[in-house]
Amino acid sequence: MFPVRDIRDLSTRRAFFRSQSAIAALFCSLGFQYATWAARIPAIKEDLGLTAAEVGVLLMAAGVGAAASFPLVAMLMRRLGSRRLAVLSQLCLTLLLLALAAAPNYPVALLVMCVDGVFVGCLNVAMNAQGAALEAGYGRNAMARLHATFSGGSLLAALLASGVNALTPSVGVHFGVAVAVLVLLGAYARTGLLADGGPAEGAEKQARARWAVPSRVTLWMCCAMVFGTIAEGAMNDWSTLYMRDIAKASAQIAPLGIAVVSGMMVLARLFADGWRYRWGDGRVVLLGSVLAAAGLACAVVGGGVVTALLGFACVGLGIAAVTPCVYAAAAREGSDALTLVAAMGTTGLLAGPPLIGFVASASNLAWGMAAVAASAAVVSLCSTRIRWTPVATAPR
Repeated sequence: MFPVRDIRDLSTRRAFFRSQSAIAALFCSLGFQYATWAARIPAIKEDLGLTAAEVGVLLMAAGVGAAASFPLVAMLMRRLGSRRLAVLSQLCLTLLLLALAAAPNYPVALLVMCVDGVFVGCLNVAMNAQGAALEAGYGRNAMARLHATFSGGSLLAALLASGVNALTPSVGVHFGVAVAVLVLLGAYARTGLLADGGPAEGAEKQARARWAVPSRVTLWMCCAMVFGTIAEGAMNDWSTLYMRDIAKASAQIAPLGIAVVSGMMVLARLFADGWRYRWGDGRVVLLGSVLAAAGLACAVVGGGVVTALLGFACVGLGIAAVTPCVYAAAAREGSDALTLVAAMGTTGLLAGPPLIGFVASASNLAWGMAAVAASAAVVSLCSTRIRWTPVATAPR
């Protein structure tokens, strides 16, 4: 096991920030790629002549690919390591945007989205393994800020989609520009990714020796991750529609729903590493998920635009630190635990919005948002069953 490096040394500090920025480029890349194709679902629907049900299946295909990717990702992590797997999967996700733009029919689009889900699972595991290695190697919390760049990448993709769509409705042109951005992010990431091995080297060797049945703690982490990402993904996809149809917001105010959620998530993730030093990961997850559940429940019961925006702000603030903390805890359990937890996270993020849509179709979107609040409540329960590390002192 390698010793934790002293972050107070200038050269070590520079190495830390170089690796942190390279890993952040991976997180930004994944958020950017995901939001890029999600922003053009209406155009893809029109180009391929899809029904609303077929669009739902198309979205589910990505979730199915992510859920089914676990055995493949576990094998690739053992053979390639997180660094090479991150580079490979980031490149494949870049090329898949071009494949989706060129898809001639619905079956091909379904295949592309399923493969996209597989490589999202690969990159999700690899980049979080890199983030966990960064924290372990330097004894410094960094995971929450890394996840903030995922949200920042999604925001960048939304702005790019709006700008390109104002100039041309072509999905091919839009995805071509997005590919150029992803190539730049991938090239930058390669300059500072961490070599595999380090503080968790012993655990990694044990994990590579054989696959073991997941421990009870790992299963609680999987539960927390899947319900946390269901809440996160559903708010991104359904908040605007809720504002319009349930809260009766105007066309100008309705988009503020997703803006409030995304903005609060980015803000919370920028500060969450400091909260982890002060209160510990377990308390941050517990209090955050309770805040998200209670805030959204009050918004659904109270009704109205202002109440909805306040509830959405509670969700963004409370749920933001769940995934960074759970990924960090899973990494300490070994490579296979991290892979399984990450697969569940990707599945929740991609499959959650369609599931909430099914709930809304069976009743209405208020019940769909109530299901999101219940998901956050489940996270709070799971957090009491996870083995968290003791509160650490922030390095100077």
